[in-house]
Amino acid sequence: MSNTTLFPLLREGEPPAAAIERPEGRSPFILLADHAGQRIPAQLGDLGLPAGEIDRHIGWDIGSLATAQRLSQYLDATLIHQCYSRLVIDCNRTPGIASSIPEISEHTRIPRNIGVTVEEAQARRAEVFQPYHDLITQTLNQRRDSGLPTVIISMHSFTPSFKNISRPWQIGTLFNRNPAFALQLVALLRQEDSLNVGINEPYAMTDATDFTLPFHAEQRQLPYVGIEIRQDLITQQDGQEQWAQRLARVLPQTLATYNHSK
Repeated sequence: MSNTTLFPLLREGEPPAAAIERPEGRSPFILLADHAGQRIPAQLGDLGLPAGEIDRHIGWDIGSLATAQRLSQYLDATLIHQCYSRLVIDCNRTPGIASSIPEISEHTRIPRNIGVTVEEAQARRAEVFQPYHDLITQTLNQRRDSGLPTVIISMHSFTPSFKNISRPWQIGTLFNRNPAFALQLVALLRQEDSLNVGINEPYAMTDATDFTLPFHAEQRQLPYVGIEIRQDLITQQDGQEQWAQRLARVLPQTLATYNHSK
């Protein structure tokens, strides 16, 4: 398979890499969805994947965008999300590392990502990764300059099992430095219907594996949390609605307690 790509990567008429909803939202919460989309630029075809593979978790975080959109509505919160698949370039990975443009995701080979040239990798970064993070940076700068408080909530989802091992958590919370907000959220979530709440489960947030929150939240010393919801709970509209309502109730409570404790 040829990896010859004409540049620019995105053709005229294709959607921009990043989208923003409720840019004038009055909430202190800013919602981010790194893996919201599953689109592939036309020039890259189907990345050599068999039919249906892009619809699996390897292609996007199932249910994360719909849940984030409902949550954005309930909170009147700005939402910024990526429109292209994480298999084009992962917007929550530092460019240049192996998982940024993965050749294998879980057990699936991504043929069109094998042997990607330096020029093409740079194009994917410039046209898909960078516009998303530039939009986040611009939004955060505007809020800072306007004196608006900001709490960053990064929305993801995870598979019910991994390598044939069931994952017991309904929701996971991810953080590294500045854990106070996330831990307060954990405390409140654990009062909700006997939820099994993961602390840095099913993933742990590190500088080596994550980009968005270390770069945008930790460097600015903003309160934040990464939220992972198990996909079987938010595949359908009723589950998305239930989780959006829950988070719309619990996140403001978390912020109030967090602010009171400072």
